[in-house]
Amino acid sequence: MDQAPKEMFVGVINPYALTEAITGRKFDWKDAKSFQILEQALETNYSELFDIKFNSPLYAGLQLAKDNTVKVMKAEDIKVRSASKLETINLSTIRNLKDLSAAGVKDLNNVEVKDARLANGEVKVTLNVPKLNNTITNVMLSPAIKDLLFNSLPVNNGWTPANCSWSDRGNFFNDVTEFNDPIQGAIGNCYFIAAIAALAWATPYAIEHKVRATGVGETERVNAIQFFTKGGGKDAPSKLIEVTDNTIINNYSNPVYCRSNDTGEIWPAVYEKAFAKWINQTNDDKPDITKTAYGDPVKAIAQLNNKTPLYYYTSTRTADQLYGIVRENSMSMKTINPMVAWTHGSGNYSGSNIVANHAYTILGWAFINNKSYIILRNPWGVTEPNGLNSYQGLISFFDNSFWRPINMIGNDGVFALEINAFKTYFAGMGVAK
Repeated sequence: MDQAPKEMFVGVINPYALTEAITGRKFDWKDAKSFQILEQALETNYSELFDIKFNSPLYAGLQLAKDNTVKVMKAEDIKVRSASKLETINLSTIRNLKDLSAAGVKDLNNVEVKDARLANGEVKVTLNVPKLNNTITNVMLSPAIKDLLFNSLPVNNGWTPANCSWSDRGNFFNDVTEFNDPIQGAIGNCYFIAAIAALAWATPYAIEHKVRATGVGETERVNAIQFFTKGGGKDAPSKLIEVTDNTIINNYSNPVYCRSNDTGEIWPAVYEKAFAKWINQTNDDKPDITKTAYGDPVKAIAQLNNKTPLYYYTSTRTADQLYGIVRENSMSMKTINPMVAWTHGSGNYSGSNIVANHAYTILGWAFINNKSYIILRNPWGVTEPNGLNSYQGLISFFDNSFWRPINMIGNDGVFALEINAFKTYFAGMGVAK
C-alpha cells in the first residue's frame, strides 16, 4: 500500500442531475440522444464535458494543478456571467458570415474554429471569439448554477438552496440495500456516493436503518448514522448523527442532490444529508450539502465502517499488480471489502466516456476470453465506456447464498474495463478494511 494523500479533491458534478436542476425538467438519462440536452443546457460539447482541461462547468470551483491533480479555487475567483452582445441581438437575422459583424465579429479571417462537423449534409461550425465568448465554464458560471452550487442562503435557521425545499419523499428502504441504489446529484461529491455504493455492495449490512421516535404521537422518524473521524478535510470528531427523512427537492418536486435508483427510496439521500451535517458540525436538520463537494473516496468508506483506509497508486504498479489487489479483496470475483478507484485530474479522456477527477466503485474482477477486467460503477448510474477495452456481456457474482448477475450491456454505469486501460485512465484505488 502507499502513503495516504495529504488531501484529495476528487469530484465532478453529475451533468444529468445538474441539467435537470437548472432546467427544472426531467428527461431520460439513458436515451442515446440525451447528450444533446446536456450540450445545450451546459453550453459545452459532450466530448469536452468530462475533463477540466476543457474548462467544463462540471468542475465548477476547481482548477488543474501542476501535478495533474485539482485544487479548489477561492470563492472570489468564481465569476457570474452577464448577458453578451450575442444574446441581445436577433440571431435569426444572420443570413451570411458578414452579418456576424453586427454581433461584434469583425475579422473572420482570424477567428478560431473551435469545432466543425458535418451533420445531415450541413457543416456546423463553432467559433471561438474571445471578446464574445461568454459560455459557462468552471470559472464563469450562469446565475442559476452559481446559486445552486455556491450561493445557497440560510432559511429558517437552516440551509435551503434557491428554488428548493425540504420534503419527506419516501421510505428509507423499499426492499434490500443494493449497490446501484445511490445516484449522485448536482454537486461534485462522487467520492462519497461511490463510497456508500461500495459499502452497499461489499458489506450491505453496514448500511443500517437506526431510528428513534421523536415523541409520543409524532410520526416523524429520526435516522441515526454513525461517522468515525479519520483526520484531514471533510471530517469531524466521531459522532452518531441524527437526521429526519426530509431531503432537498426543487419547485418541480424532483430531487436535486443524491437520490436512489429505486423510486420512493431515500436512504442514499439521508446518508448524504447526515454526512453534510457531520462535516459541517451543525445541529440543524438542514445542513449545507454543497459543502460535501470534492474529497477522498477511500477515507469516506473508512469514515463509515471505521476500518483502515489503504491506498494503491497506479503509477507505481503494473496492471497485473492492480488486478491482484482487487482479487485479494474479493471472493468469487466479487469484492468483500469495499473498494473505490479514482481517475487523474486530467488526461486523454475525450471520447473515452471515462470521467476525469471522478470516483468509481469497484465491484470485482473477471477473466473472460483470456483478458483480465476490473468491474466498476459510475455513481451517476449512467455513462460508461463502450469499446475494445470494455466487456459487453453478462457476469455473475456469488454473494452469500445466491448468484448476483450484472449485465454489462445497457447504460447503467456498470462496466468491465480491461486492466491495462484501467492503469491508463485511473490514478489510484483504495479499500477500507
